[in-house]
Amino acid sequence: MIRPAMAAPYARPTRDDIEAAARRIHPTAMRTPIVRSDWLSDTVRASVWLKLEIVQTTGAFKIRGATNAVLRLRDTRPDVRRIVTASAGNHGQAIALAAARAGLSARVHVPATAPTAKLDAIERWGAEIVKASSYDEAEARALAEAGDASVAHISAYNHPDVIAGAGTVALEMFDDVPDLDTLIVPLGGGGLLSGAAIVARALGRAVTVIGAETEASPVFTTSLAAGRITTVTIRPTLADGLAGNMEPGSQTFGFVQELVDRVALVSESALGHAMRELVARERFIVEGAGAVGVAALLQGGLDVAGRRVGVVLSGRNVDSRVIARVLA
Repeated sequence: MIRPAMAAPYARPTRDDIEAAARRIHPTAMRTPIVRSDWLSDTVRASVWLKLEIVQTTGAFKIRGATNAVLRLRDTRPDVRRIVTASAGNHGQAIALAAARAGLSARVHVPATAPTAKLDAIERWGAEIVKASSYDEAEARALAEAGDASVAHISAYNHPDVIAGAGTVALEMFDDVPDLDTLIVPLGGGGLLSGAAIVARALGRAVTVIGAETEASPVFTTSLAAGRITTVTIRPTLADGLAGNMEPGSQTFGFVQELVDRVALVSESALGHAMRELVARERFIVEGAGAVGVAALLQGGLDVAGRRVGVVLSGRNVDSRVIARVLA
């Protein structure tokens, strides 16, 4: 277990909060299947199950947290008329959809590297897109907009209702495959991993929780080693949805410190390999951020032999030119 350093107090979503989120988001976010992968099971000598958020509404798990946060916002802040956020793309389109259905406007700040497939989806749902040079700049601009009482900022990860919504992924996994003893979860800002770890720890039995982070954006690996949130240099990566530094004081850092067993760093070559193999072996189109858990398994070092492993495929929204390049 990663040992927590001293951190500021935070209000942690509970399993009850996550179960309430599951009921709240049910009309919008679908319950996705979890399937056993014979290929991966044979490769790592374990029983490996894949949670298919790639078939989720908007093509990624983000609709869960965005919908939960927007619906809770309508109850707690009825004065809000516009939602603002920063996103590499998947959270942005989830916010755009959730806001449109709630009768609210939305503005999404995105980095210049955001894939066209994700930007097109944000615009289809009627949200305004504001481009920035990097994810960090996009996040700073979004936070700066939230001073007006009629504007609410909903972080892609640093928000209790977003974390609770994301945690419904793990709730379904343990419901469908109760004897899972290992979770491997993509790790960017930490919202999905935090929610999954909260669910796992509430089971009252031993479950190994692993975050999979790209070497090009080693935010948690660096910060955990330092015992505090640390800014790192972000490099180009196939996992654009995981790239970017944490907000200052993000509650997800404390959750991961306390609840997660380890963070695995994944190389770009392993990411490409995982994306190719998921197409060839399973016929699944998975974006880099969604394939990072499979990449962590394939590159070795996790020692999961004999275990029952659940891996989250968190999204499918990848540009066709990127898929063509990876497959080539």
